[in-house]
Amino acid sequence: MNIGLIGGTGKEGRGLALRWARAGHRIVIGSRDAARAEASARELSGVAGVEIAGGDNGAAAACEVVAVCVPYAAQAETLAPLRAALAGKIVIDLVVPLAPPQVTRVRIPDGGSAALEAHQALDGAARIVAALHHVSSVHLADLGHAMAGDVLVAGDDAPAKEIVLGLIRELGMRGVDAGPLVNATALEAMTPVLLYMNKKYKRVGLGLRIAGLEDVEA
Repeated sequence: MNIGLIGGTGKEGRGLALRWARAGHRIVIGSRDAARAEASARELSGVAGVEIAGGDNGAAAACEVVAVCVPYAAQAETLAPLRAALAGKIVIDLVVPLAPPQVTRVRIPDGGSAALEAHQALDGAARIVAALHHVSSVHLADLGHAMAGDVLVAGDDAPAKEIVLGLIRELGMRGVDAGPLVNATALEAMTPVLLYMNKKYKRVGLGLRIAGLEDVEA
């Protein structure tokens, strides 16, 4: 599968690129600065041991599945010129509406959630799936670290959700269907809570595990 990472030069995008490239997917890292993306792709290719491509965000948007990895403040501006390119595509939105420097406080954006705002920004034409909000970028980038925990997934397109759940399994984690896209509000709001707990308990990369689903396939 061809997977594009919009804003893929950031911490989360780099880790996802490494893991999914290792799983056998063709990866394209996108950035507003194509040269930066190409340099990042060369570096990560050496780490992953497989070729990873780089280019502008348009190159990433041309892939079958596209993950949006930009900061919340840049989401609307980044998606605006990509409306046509992302129409009909599976778009994984892992953007969290954090308000630095107060990243341990929940913020609900005017549109209800970053994922709902992305849906509106793309004129409802993309197959938006909200996921991967609670996955540690530090752990993702460390290929020697065995990923664990659950990833909550919300979306209105059932086939798109199934594809994303499969990609999550390839990261070594268990995907859990968390309902329609409107539930992304709760998924995104949990991230600042986990960031607070990381700080409070002096941990790195705390995640989620849903009790009572032990019989659900990881």
